[in-house]
Amino acid sequence: MADNDGEGSGKDSGLPHPKLNERILSSLSRRSVAAHPWHDLEIGPGAPAVFNCVVEIGKGSKIKHKLDKKSGLIVVDRVLYSSVVYPHNYGFIPRTICDDSDPMDVLVLMQGEKDDKIIAVCADDPEYRHYTDIKGIPPHRLAEIRRFFEDYKKNENKEVVVEDFLPAEAAIENLYASYIVEELEAVG
Repeated sequence: MADNDGEGSGKDSGLPHPKLNERILSSLSRRSVAAHPWHDLEIGPGAPAVFNCVVEIGKGSKIKHKLDKKSGLIVVDRVLYSSVVYPHNYGFIPRTICDDSDPMDVLVLMQGEKDDKIIAVCADDPEYRHYTDIKGIPPHRLAEIRRFFEDYKKNENKEVVVEDFLPAEAAIENLYASYIVEELEAVG
């Protein structure tokens, strides 16, 4: 889980934390053409603890959008078959790549190949920014997230196994490793 103070331990890391709009504008102002949201947007100056996120699916939506990796457009992937809706905003972290060859998802599940998710908070949101680790999130909120991922593909006859929620330190290490792999693949 990303947090507002950079460590996940409640201690200030000393990293700069520009406001959300400043982070987005700094990424976009250096470009004269449309940015590809995966490869061209910056991960953020405070990464891996505080990072930029591209939201593909809004909280409460039944419509699953996804990144078209070739064009950079966010397209409709499917409409969820049941009354299940996404419990929180859902998206990905720019300039990262995971074992499934997609960018790191923001929100932790398995189906077939490994497909990690990070539960993150908005650094500018006064309701959530004080959360610095998974253990600080209310149990009912974690149960809601777990239940969503257990149920959202059932009507498609797909099995989803939700593994343990890991601490912020594990998420930061995973994000850092994913970012390094993406950067190395871009160079090579």
